[in-house]
Amino acid sequence: MQLIPHFIAGQEDSSSERRGAVYNPATGAQQKEVAFATTEFANHAIATAAAALPAWRATSLTKRTDIFFKLRTLLQDRSSELAAIVTSEHGKVLDDAAGEIARGSENVEFAAGLINLLKGEHSEQVSSGIDVHSIKQPVGVVGCITPFNFPVMVPLWMIASSIACGNTVVLKPSEKDPSAAIFLAKLFQEAGLPDGVLNVLQGDKEAVDAILDSPTVKAVSFVGSTPIARSIYQRAAATGKRVQALGGAKNHMMVLPDADIENAADAAVSAAYGSAGERCMAVSVVVTVGDIADDLVAAIKDRLGALKIGDGTAAGTDMGPLITGEHRDKVASYVAGAAAEGATVIADGRETLFENDGFFIGVTLLDHVKPHMSVYTDEIFGPVLCVVRTDSYDEALELINSNQFGNGTAIYTRDGGAARSFQFDVEAGMVGINVPVPVPVGSFSFGGWKDSLFGDAHIYGPESVHFYTRSKVVTTRWNDPSTSSVNLGFPSNS
Repeated sequence: MQLIPHFIAGQEDSSSERRGAVYNPATGAQQKEVAFATTEFANHAIATAAAALPAWRATSLTKRTDIFFKLRTLLQDRSSELAAIVTSEHGKVLDDAAGEIARGSENVEFAAGLINLLKGEHSEQVSSGIDVHSIKQPVGVVGCITPFNFPVMVPLWMIASSIACGNTVVLKPSEKDPSAAIFLAKLFQEAGLPDGVLNVLQGDKEAVDAILDSPTVKAVSFVGSTPIARSIYQRAAATGKRVQALGGAKNHMMVLPDADIENAADAAVSAAYGSAGERCMAVSVVVTVGDIADDLVAAIKDRLGALKIGDGTAAGTDMGPLITGEHRDKVASYVAGAAAEGATVIADGRETLFENDGFFIGVTLLDHVKPHMSVYTDEIFGPVLCVVRTDSYDEALELINSNQFGNGTAIYTRDGGAARSFQFDVEAGMVGINVPVPVPVGSFSFGGWKDSLFGDAHIYGPESVHFYTRSKVVTTRWNDPSTSSVNLGFPSNS
């Protein structure tokens, strides 16, 4: 059986005392194994990144830029090959996998502008004969810990900016779909990245803990669930590391009475069930305002019968399986619990029948959901859409703002004033106005509020440059020797 290796110092390394199983979610069958790193091996990977740091941080910005331009071309040329790898291990449909690669490529394009991004500032003659300038320098070795749901896009969100800023990286991808990380590392190598700058460390919690505890690692980027994000933030910050840890979400889509029902229904179905709901930006709650609820629920229900659920490689498939059988069963348990708690089950994904043993479940639509129900309070991370009915805009806004998560949100309306009020008042890091999944383009940064983010910096875009660099301010004077003297007073700006 194929073993997915580590990638250290430019070479595949199959060193492993333990191994994990990698499944094809569409069939339910194990298809590969992945090496699991020990603490000792993880420290070896970190030491490799540290050894590569001096030469890489000294590499000219022009040479770094050239690598990113070449990488962008390679990603375009081999997108279909990479998408097939993603689909085989994650389960998402091929078009969705290709879209993920395209969105990840945006940060490669952003990183290619590093000559401009890394510019400092200069002030002349701040005092008599004194000039001051600032420079941005890399933080050092960076640990990147990425989730299963976007095995290409999220790594590129982290490693492109980090490497462009002159850091070296140890990437720990999800053990559920680890092959894409190896593919990316080889593309970086083909683009000209020196060996040791990007290292892929396969494994589980033991590998993660080694990254968090290593004094050599100076910064950690993480995307995953809120409990783990909180734990990683606390553990890494306690050792003095910079940390950006993006957690979970419960994204609400408010629909006002004046909204176009057909447009809102299309958006709700697309945003709730795309990638089987395994997106931290998926819409999981539709909040209706006033008397639009009945018509909107009916319109959403009408669209569900046309969805084709199956193998992500099959033509015309809209939604693939979930990542594991255990996760599928957990999602199913929420659907069962919703009915017991009093929600109205409009569509029950457990009733959809499939021909094989893949990790499939149908789409679920729940109406009359209340804020105390588990389907509302918990991040389900599956194809389950809840409808909460409210009487007014203020009630709907309060519902959204009182939620523990603040990742993304959206409003559907034709009223520009209402939309402007919403973007001003809503407590979330990313807002869509008639846009259901408001993931920012690469020139902005991604991140939520409240329990959706631990740490101060959002991911990719301009904030990533601040996170992956340290500022240094240099004050300069070239004295005339004849004017030099001893002065014990505090330096003045005269």
